[in-house]
Amino acid sequence: MHIRVLGIVLAGGKGTRLYPLTKERAKPAVPFGGKYRIIDFVLSNFINSGIYSVYVLTQFRSQSLLQHLSEGWQFGGLLKTQFIIPVPAQMRSPGETWYQGTADAIYQNINLVEQSDPQVVAIFGGDHIYRMNVMSMIDFHVRRSADITVAAIPVPRKHAVEFGVIEATDDGRIVAFHEKNPEAPTMPGDDGRVYASMGNYVFSTRTLLRLLHDDATEPESSHDFGRDVLPKLAGKAQMYAYDFQTNRIPGEPSDSALYWRDVGTIDAYYEANMDLRSVSPLLNLYNREWPVRTTSYPDPPAKFTFDDSNRRGQAIDTIVSGGCILSGGMVRNSVLGRGVRVHSGAIVEDCVILDNCDIGRRAKLRRAILDKNVRVPEDAMIGYDLESDRIRHHVTESGLVVVEGDRTPVAISGVVV
Repeated sequence: MHIRVLGIVLAGGKGTRLYPLTKERAKPAVPFGGKYRIIDFVLSNFINSGIYSVYVLTQFRSQSLLQHLSEGWQFGGLLKTQFIIPVPAQMRSPGETWYQGTADAIYQNINLVEQSDPQVVAIFGGDHIYRMNVMSMIDFHVRRSADITVAAIPVPRKHAVEFGVIEATDDGRIVAFHEKNPEAPTMPGDDGRVYASMGNYVFSTRTLLRLLHDDATEPESSHDFGRDVLPKLAGKAQMYAYDFQTNRIPGEPSDSALYWRDVGTIDAYYEANMDLRSVSPLLNLYNREWPVRTTSYPDPPAKFTFDDSNRRGQAIDTIVSGGCILSGGMVRNSVLGRGVRVHSGAIVEDCVILDNCDIGRRAKLRRAILDKNVRVPEDAMIGYDLESDRIRHHVTESGLVVVEGDRTPVAISGVVV
């Protein structure tokens, strides 16, 4: 069946719990996994699923995100139906306000939906790490003749307090929502798990337009799909939960485990990066049938130099991105972004190092996240004395040290005078 699908990515969140990584950038623009940005995962899911008409709604601290979209996600423009267009907040509401919630974000851009005239609208968040065949969810939506379909992932019951939980019947019809309730009902036939909403929605277009207009007139609404719009419809509308664990990715074994992470905190972000180091990671970045796409940079290959007993450039259980040079330094259990330099005698363990960082001679780092462009002096120690680290850096309750970096300089052309 040929069906017209419009994709909308909600990418305007502040990401306050990811501070200081979100001090200068929106959460979807935060680098991840060496060479990617968080938003690359949802956009790759859309493109790999054959959905080529996508609007990306931006808002807070959007410059880094806009630049990334411009450099890595612009189509050639030959086909009018193929586009990924960033849409800055335009304050179309009567009060000329910023987006008040997810539903208000779509309502303020309702003209984009009306002009596109799709049959269904896929509204996805831009701040999770996962792979998903979106067309499988849309097929489920069409076969159920649903008005709304909500992607749901089973999580252990003890985590119900962290999510919006869906209560559904055996056939998947949603009868209630429970927001961060430790006593939320479990899944049908599974007492140990609950259905957590992934914040990904598929709407039949007529239903979406009607709901947006109705919600906009509600003065008491916070204008959010998860808090207001959908709970009112539970048990009334043709609204279904799509079980994410039934999703299958081309090129993956049929029994492979599915991966989805909300990287909303520094610790969750760190753990998701560390997941990539596994011999057989649950998030497979090496599946050529379902590539994770991103900006292509003209980086040289990574290089490891020196082979002396006390001066050997090497990396073990580590992701090393293009342009890195390990010049006599040792890196273990870490993720290195582009253009990282590790000098002689330096030791980096259990770290996430973002682009263009420079680790000085004999410096020692462990359980740290370095933002872009950090310069670690010779003989410095980070992650060994947390009390000292707290004076200069951000330290999480679990003991992760986050080091802020300098802004990336922007090259501009000169003129002859």
